[in-house]
Amino acid sequence: MSHTAFFLVILAGLIHALWNIAAKKAGGDVRFAGFTSLIMMLVWAPVGIYAGWNVVPTWGWLEWGFVTASGILHVLYFITLLRGYRKAELTVVYPLARGFGPLLSSTAAILFLGEKVSLTGGLGIIAVVGGVFLIAGGPKLFRSVSDHVQHVRVRKGIVYGLLTGLFIAAYTVLDGYAVKVMLISPILIDYVGNFIRIALLAPALLRDRQATRASWNREWKYALIVGTISPVSYMLVLYAMQNAPLSHVAPAREVSMLFAALIGGHLLGEGDRVQRIIGALCIAAGVIALGNF
Repeated sequence: MSHTAFFLVILAGLIHALWNIAAKKAGGDVRFAGFTSLIMMLVWAPVGIYAGWNVVPTWGWLEWGFVTASGILHVLYFITLLRGYRKAELTVVYPLARGFGPLLSSTAAILFLGEKVSLTGGLGIIAVVGGVFLIAGGPKLFRSVSDHVQHVRVRKGIVYGLLTGLFIAAYTVLDGYAVKVMLISPILIDYVGNFIRIALLAPALLRDRQATRASWNREWKYALIVGTISPVSYMLVLYAMQNAPLSHVAPAREVSMLFAALIGGHLLGEGDRVQRIIGALCIAAGVIALGNF
């Protein structure tokens, strides 16, 4: 992985951790996903129009098919993530989602996109996945706990974390192919794909307008944060994919867990800090391995 791609992934990780903390604090549902998409459409309109003015009209059915599929997968991912945040702790859902997704996407890139990974890179992937496992709770995740309510929350966190990771893997491979092979601009696949997301989420916003207004009054500040900065983190990753193997970029994204462990755990008051720091160090070691090979 080049130094440029490595820097982009590190910066994307910081931004990604910040907007996920905002999404967790919002406690929103599908309406929150709609709010963030509408804000993204407005805030990023100048960039999207500039990048797509002469390009989007030339797209054929293949480009639109990829953008549509990307939009659908991103909606499924975000709704599942938000539901997981309502049902369980961020330090369970987020690490499992971020660890399981790259494991699948890296495997898919190696098996289906012909990418190769060195021994050091493979060890880096293992370190990243192991680190997020420790942050999520380690072996304790699979043992019953005395507090039944907490036990249920942890189990739900595992389910939603793994399901979210599945969607992450799917859109990472799809979007990675679009920017690396089809040469679609990272800006356009995210911004134009957002219109697909808006179309899918609009019925939820319009179905009960009183509930939508109430949700907006509670959540608009968090929606503004997520809608404004989340595209930055993902576009940085897509640009990194253009210059580095997807099987390296996908796991390296998990440096966001380093920031989430140090920032999110403190802000949200979630425990197991020592184990979380050890997991973060594993992630850092894995990222360094991927960054140099």
